[in-house]
Amino acid sequence: MIDRPRLYERATAMHSAFDALWDISDGRTLFSGPLYYNASHQHGAPVFLAGLYGNFRLKLQGGNWLSCRTAVIPAGVLHELDVGGDPLTVFYIEPTIAGAEALKPLIRNSRQVNGALVGSGGEVAFMRELYEDRYNPHWNAQPLADLMGFSQRRARAAAIDPRISQVLEYLFANGDDLTSVTTLAGQIGLSPSRFQHLFTQQIGVPFRRYRGWNRMRQAIREIIRGHNFTTAAHATGFTDSAHFSHEFRKTFGAQPTVGLHRLARLQH
Repeated sequence: MIDRPRLYERATAMHSAFDALWDISDGRTLFSGPLYYNASHQHGAPVFLAGLYGNFRLKLQGGNWLSCRTAVIPAGVLHELDVGGDPLTVFYIEPTIAGAEALKPLIRNSRQVNGALVGSGGEVAFMRELYEDRYNPHWNAQPLADLMGFSQRRARAAAIDPRISQVLEYLFANGDDLTSVTTLAGQIGLSPSRFQHLFTQQIGVPFRRYRGWNRMRQAIREIIRGHNFTTAAHATGFTDSAHFSHEFRKTFGAQPTVGLHRLARLQH
């Protein structure tokens, strides 16, 4: 999809051991960069993983360490990563766009393991090209949007209850909102217990976990725009930078400085 020769070797000019590419757009979040070890964690949205230059190690809850090149992990599935400092693409899709089904066409030669898919191939070269082009002043996320559209057309997507969609849209528009579950449920005509059950059933994680994930995405976006951790934390409903760092470790299994140091690019 990108009008460039495909690059199958590691880029020779690495600006920093922590160079990273971030793209946070409506409905998707992309991180590509070096990672080391991410302790057990779970996400609020399904994720596609791709080792850009080789295999990475993945451990799913209740299983052993696996060596794989790609993986699709649904929302809420606990997992650990051991990447050894190599670049990894981590690509999330939000439920307003599609579910984990839309990520499955990105993986090949896959098998199911403890609720996830692990594979030996997929859209690795494409993700590697995006990463290696991160310092291009004309870099843009359109090829990624095209890939996502292609993948969505091949997937069988289930419709989200419009009441849950209404809440999701509200969260996207109000990243710092901490309205109670009781109030939100009442606004869409549901009891709190019915709302929480329906939300978990449709999104894959409880409401509070997803709201935390949404706030985390928006805080990271503020940091990439140039704000410090404290300013970004306050803008998205975290008490302070320490609270943000604590929640970041719970969400990603690593310190925020691993993925947010010397960022290459944010596209809107």
